[in-house]
Amino acid sequence: MMQSSTHTNPIPLEELAQSVQVSILGSSDILISGLSHLEGATCGDLSFVLKPRFHEVARISKAAAFLTTQPISDDPRPQLICANPILAMATLAKKYFQLPLPQHGIHSSAVTGHDVRIGPNVSIGPLVTIGDRAQIGSDVTIYAGVHIGEDTVIGDNCILYPHVSLLTHCIVGNRVILHSGAIIGSDGFGYAQHEGRHHKVPQLGNVCIEDDVEVGANVTVDRATFGSTIIKQGTKIDNQVQIAHNVVIGEHCIIVAQVGIAGSTRLGNHVMIGGQAGLVEHLIIGDQVRIASGAGVTNHVEAHHTVGGRPAVAHNTWRKAQVLQYQLPDMRNELRALRKEVDELKRKAGG
Repeated sequence: MMQSSTHTNPIPLEELAQSVQVSILGSSDILISGLSHLEGATCGDLSFVLKPRFHEVARISKAAAFLTTQPISDDPRPQLICANPILAMATLAKKYFQLPLPQHGIHSSAVTGHDVRIGPNVSIGPLVTIGDRAQIGSDVTIYAGVHIGEDTVIGDNCILYPHVSLLTHCIVGNRVILHSGAIIGSDGFGYAQHEGRHHKVPQLGNVCIEDDVEVGANVTVDRATFGSTIIKQGTKIDNQVQIAHNVVIGEHCIIVAQVGIAGSTRLGNHVMIGGQAGLVEHLIIGDQVRIASGAGVTNHVEAHHTVGGRPAVAHNTWRKAQVLQYQLPDMRNELRALRKEVDELKRKAGG
């Protein structure tokens, strides 16, 4: 069953419109109690319409008002006209409808080491452990069961959800969100082979996460062998992604679920990687590259290119190959028929 995000006190639509600086088409004299998708909206909800092809769905929705790019004809309900309804909805959700963070304070069961520095207005939940010399900024929220290792640094306004592990010497910037089960700073997978045995190479580096990064649930980011594994500012990482040692991820990248990035690969800025793609080690991926879901990237990719397939090739080439593979049975039958005709012609010519 779909649920909307609700507010305890209904909010005038006009106030919401002013918050996102958009105009209202129709009456502004209504109250909004929640946000919702079109299909799950109730009579007090504001919903969003991304494209004109969703207008028919909007007309049968129970929503009280809409955020839309273009007016919905023949619908008397108020409409907030804006260029980016998703962005407007996100802004309203964050300001009016988001669940409050835990109250400030440190739970009595939290354990802190020596010389720990904790900023003001911090919330630290039950059974949190904080290692020696760790530094935690202001307005940080740390949920139950989080482990923060020795000599770690956490900036201001960060959120660490339950059971995050932030291991020794790792650095986290400001406004970073780490979702449940994320492990930052686990050992990189490094071994030296000798006489049939695998000898562990100590992983002496760390992980550095810059400002405004969001890391999904159960993501693993390995510490560098030497130096730092780096995730630069504004990058968003979905659930269950593996980032190996000494990887560098550029600014404002999007990495979708179950992606694996092998050691020492470097991503430029604004790179987008679809789900379940894999990148081998020591690659250089240029700025604004797009990698399709399920791709296997084995070579460098120049800036602004789109690739797909296994192994990954130019996206247009991959799409043509995808079409052709479903034509192979017919092509095989045609080839057999042509061979039969050629053999018959040869037989007649020989006779």
